[in-house]
Amino acid sequence: MKLFNKRAVITGGARGIGLAIAQRYLAEGACVAVADIDTAAIDEAVATLQQAADAERVMGIVLNVCDRNSISTMVEQVTQRFGGIDILVNNAAVFDMAPVLDVNEESFDKQFAVNTKGLFFTLQTVARAMVNQGQGGKIINMSSQAGRRGEPLVSVYCATKAAVISLTQSCGLDLIKHGINVNGIAPGVVDTPMWAEVDALFARYENRPLGEKKRLVGEAVPFGRMGLPEDHTGAAVFLASQDSDYVVAQTLNVDGGNWMS
Repeated sequence: MKLFNKRAVITGGARGIGLAIAQRYLAEGACVAVADIDTAAIDEAVATLQQAADAERVMGIVLNVCDRNSISTMVEQVTQRFGGIDILVNNAAVFDMAPVLDVNEESFDKQFAVNTKGLFFTLQTVARAMVNQGQGGKIINMSSQAGRRGEPLVSVYCATKAAVISLTQSCGLDLIKHGINVNGIAPGVVDTPMWAEVDALFARYENRPLGEKKRLVGEAVPFGRMGLPEDHTGAAVFLASQDSDYVVAQTLNVDGGNWMS
């Protein structure tokens, strides 16, 4: 077990990639706190996770990454329950799209508030706790292939995820002196329930039948299909384990060959 007795927090952990990582971390021996804004989804995720692991190794907590008091409360509660935090997976994010001429301020602000500002202040708060613990730690920021290049309908989302890659570099260089490795993962197109919403938006803006965009992007992946949440868990374990101790400020592409850097 690569993560035996490690204590992990996964934001946006109640579904999709976050939940898949939570399941894998438990299998690797970690204690896992699923932090999410959706109370019902948290309850369902915790029930699912406790079917495969000891109940005391799983906790759910309501977290709004846009609220710094909520972030601080989350860190306090996880520390009280597990005795500290060794791993943070910064996975919470929102998505929206529109042509540049149609982007509104509300959508712009929300995407940056969650995907960039919320990620940074969650990282900062957890990193402070790790420094106080004096044992180092691992922080994994979820970016996207959208952070590697622009897209005409996804300008703001791409910008938020590019910022995540940049923050991963800067925070990684700053925090490694405390024994805290900050790295990232950049998924490609991933088959999660959210893709129904994404596909509907593409259908609207590109005048396509429902389902066509999803089919096309899957066929375009060199691997031959869209990614699955489980495809990202190996990288998440690697970056959380001792195997990555000499990896600093990097963002790993886990995208079936969509982007090379």
